[in-house]
Amino acid sequence: MTIYKEKIGEGNQSIVLLHGWGLNSQVWDFILAPLSPHFSITLIDLPGYGRSQPSAVLSLEAMASEIAQHIPEKSILLGWSLGGLVATQLALDFKNKVEKLILVASSPCFSEQDGWPGIRSQILAAFQEQLTTEFRRTIERFIALQSLGTTNASLNTKKLKQAVINQPQASLAVLNQGLSILQQSDLREKLADIEVPTLRLYGALDSLVPRKSIPLTDALWPNSQAVIIEQAAHAPFISHPALFCKALLKFID
Repeated sequence: MTIYKEKIGEGNQSIVLLHGWGLNSQVWDFILAPLSPHFSITLIDLPGYGRSQPSAVLSLEAMASEIAQHIPEKSILLGWSLGGLVATQLALDFKNKVEKLILVASSPCFSEQDGWPGIRSQILAAFQEQLTTEFRRTIERFIALQSLGTTNASLNTKKLKQAVINQPQASLAVLNQGLSILQQSDLREKLADIEVPTLRLYGALDSLVPRKSIPLTDALWPNSQAVIIEQAAHAPFISHPALFCKALLKFID
């Protein structure tokens, strides 16, 4: 398996950035300039995504194990959406690799269940079914959901689509497995085992990680802290990069 990684930045602290479903590490281009003076940045394409191909279809645990081989010890680990689940699993399984944890528009349980706000299972199942018949359009619909409700939704969606267009596309099998991970993973009972300082960054308008889930996660994970960016949706680092970087740097400092 080939894992694509790229290192940039001038700082001494190591930060690793993990992207979300259907995309690749190019999504971070919009925040690299303000972060580069502060950090040594490792950009990684998740297994099977972007330039990390070819890849077997991996479970969440196997994906975390694979990525652990490619990141420095005592890193600040930042994961967005699906990448946030991978980052959380890394913090559980490879404690020596993670000094601080930052989760962006992510949830320990993405699916709606038993009073927990999340994505309805029918929606994720529909995306999986549609992938087989309308591959490109289904990915575009999912990307559009990530900026829904923001002031510059069409521009933000265009920026995300550009990352998909510019790099190799994940296979149908990898994308389906990613949706299954989002639908089936539930790390809520394991959050108390994560002892490193943790920041959770949210967009107030996020339709994939509902705002109602934030206080529930607070209760499960009292030693973490949450920051909500108003007027942002599922990709706050694209719609509000200055506010995003300010919150990130304040937490790390």
